[in-house]
Amino acid sequence: MADKKSADKIRRVAMTLDNAIENKSLETVISCFADDCEIELLRHSLYGKAGVKKWFDWLFKNVWQIKFQPIIILAEGNTLFEEFIIRVRFESGPEIKSKQSEVLVFEKDKIKCLRLYFDRLDFADTLVKDPVSKAVLSRVMKKSLEGLGD
Repeated sequence: MADKKSADKIRRVAMTLDNAIENKSLETVISCFADDCEIELLRHSLYGKAGVKKWFDWLFKNVWQIKFQPIIILAEGNTLFEEFIIRVRFESGPEIKSKQSEVLVFEKDKIKCLRLYFDRLDFADTLVKDPVSKAVLSRVMKKSLEGLGD
């Protein structure tokens, strides 16, 4: 029964985190993390609550709204895996849909480690403005799919 209670608890903390991000509540986001936590994304690591704040500030630098749509949530022991769709709206108006996944490792009901996985190219087309960069990005995207299509 303790395993079920533990899984339910970490699911609740993960849901609290998602809701806090959607509501842009930095204090609540920070409260979900251990003091000595680590966040890994895009080949970078951020540490401690100062790292959580840096991640939060980076996340909302250009983003106006974020919504999460869970696909799969698995919790076992002190680890939660989630696959989800994120819908991001930028201040300039466009909305981007990106399939992502995360691994949350807990210690004493706080997030000790968050590993976030996503394809940054999902966002590149909206962020790139000049024609030369758009052409390069288009070429990279086409090249990365070579051999998979018809």
